[in-house]
Amino acid sequence: MTEANASLDDLDRRIIYALQRDARHTSASEIAESLAVSARTVRNRINKLEENDVIRGYDVDVDYEAAGYQLHTLIVCTAPIHEREEIARRALDVPGVVAIREVMTGADNVHVEVVGTDSNDLSRIGRDLNEIGLEVVDEDLIRNEYTRPFHLFGPDAAATDDPS
Repeated sequence: MTEANASLDDLDRRIIYALQRDARHTSASEIAESLAVSARTVRNRINKLEENDVIRGYDVDVDYEAAGYQLHTLIVCTAPIHEREEIARRALDVPGVVAIREVMTGADNVHVEVVGTDSNDLSRIGRDLNEIGLEVVDEDLIRNEYTRPFHLFGPDAAATDDPS
């Protein structure tokens, strides 16, 4: 457990949970009211969590199909372990790449989420990824993606929280 993780208290976890549920439509005042603390306390905690890189940003959940882009694709790649992080960061510069995930185990150790306009666009993205050192292993069209807040940050965490 990192120092930042160790320093999270129950209030920090509940604030993160509320932001994970809906950061755009949840104000510090609303979070404060639900947690019986002041809005200033919530704002100060959020600032501290951001400064410590516990909260690294606020993402927009885009429905690419609704936006007119049918080819939302996961490209599974292999990168040499000693270059994985550097290559993954460079992949963000490839037009059409929207997210990168480094995977710690296995040969398929870089997952690249891309959005393309047509099959020619996906082919170009694959070639561009190959040129920077990623070997494309597989491609999967993404239909839907579902997310939720981490359960141990939620209001019922005390019942399920096991620090051992």
